[in-house]
Amino acid sequence: MNIILIAAITADGYIARDSNETVDWSLDLHLFKEQTMGYPVIMGSKTKKTLTLDLKGRNEIVVNRNDKPKTILNEIKADKCFIIGGGTTFTRFSAHLTHLYITIHPLIFGTGVTLFPNLKREMNLTLIKMLPVQGRENLYQFQYKINH
Repeated sequence: MNIILIAAITADGYIARDSNETVDWSLDLHLFKEQTMGYPVIMGSKTKKTLTLDLKGRNEIVVNRNDKPKTILNEIKADKCFIIGGGTTFTRFSAHLTHLYITIHPLIFGTGVTLFPNLKREMNLTLIKMLPVQGRENLYQFQYKINH
């Protein structure tokens, strides 16, 4: 199964200003919807609280800090799933990721929630594709394969 982290980040590597932020600055939500539709999406409980809408057409799996990533993933019967946030969830699932889909937005926050807070290992990536975000000039999603 492909386990794909999908995130909008700022140019300085933040996914949100704080853990309670409803992200309204992302310019690639239509691409997110298109790519995740029909697949399971895994998120932390804090991320779930920040969503303004249910993610219709996707099986939402909300995890908490006591859940074991391997157990959650073993229960999924799909050829791929998406890890959609937040930072702590990204870090907890990092050892299982096969791909990263990152859209870098032209913003600098200076502080906030990082993509991988407290990550204890390096990841070696290979760029697979640079996908233009439709309707947004000079905005791209970078798709990476993680080399294990």
